[in-house]
Amino acid sequence: MSELLAFTDGACSGNPGPGGWGVLLQARDGETIVKERELSGGEALTTNNRMELLAAISALESLSRPSEITIITDSAYVKNGVTGWIHGWKKNGWKTAAKKPVKNEELWKRLDAVQARHQVVWKWVKGHAGHTENERADALARSGMAPFK
Repeated sequence: MSELLAFTDGACSGNPGPGGWGVLLQARDGETIVKERELSGGEALTTNNRMELLAAISALESLSRPSEITIITDSAYVKNGVTGWIHGWKKNGWKTAAKKPVKNEELWKRLDAVQARHQVVWKWVKGHAGHTENERADALARSGMAPFK
């Protein structure tokens, strides 16, 4: 049985500014890549955190059926948000512990909804540290940003 992985990244030129997101999807049988797919997109005026979220959302929304997937991100914001903070935000009516509105609430809700269809394991990797697939996701994010620069 193959393992499904999504390497996700976001990029922004200025924050806010033009931004892009990228996803490298791989189905692997052990170390062998069985199938691979690249996704990317961008926006004219956005933030890096929004692009990181959209990369993860896009990876999950691209799946045609409920799946077991590991998402590897270099965004502590996304990983910590989706595995920890989101539970409190939902309990508190989408307010932070400081009673302030959650930033990017609509994207967090979208991620929460699409994640519910799948069995997702979240992993963090250090960005710009020579991790081959993370570097490819970064290149895809930069290509998604290119039309808006």
